[in-house]
Amino acid sequence: MPTGPVPKVFEAIVKRLCLNATWNRDKVVLAPHVVYTRHGDLFVDAITVARNGMLPREEKLGTYKLAGLGDLRLTGRAFTRSALFEPEAEKYDGVTLIAVE
Repeated sequence: MPTGPVPKVFEAIVKRLCLNATWNRDKVVLAPHVVYTRHGDLFVDAITVARNGMLPREEKLGTYKLAGLGDLRLTGRAFTRSALFEPEAEKYDGVTLIAVE
């Protein structure tokens, strides 16, 4: 059975559940939309639902290097696919491992 952050992120995408994580010492709640590779590293593009308990001013699809996400935990909080996510974008062409449908 695989360990580390990858199975949790994949499960979150399949079940459309948010993740709690630490990113640059901030506590974040993320709605992951896609996992892909770039230069041999894994990245996740996600909507930041909250940062340090605060709601963001506007919805934004951010890019997070999977290796930089700490304390990754699946939540029971569901999310819907954001209109900002464009699965046909060039950056995902041929490198997408999993994405919300």
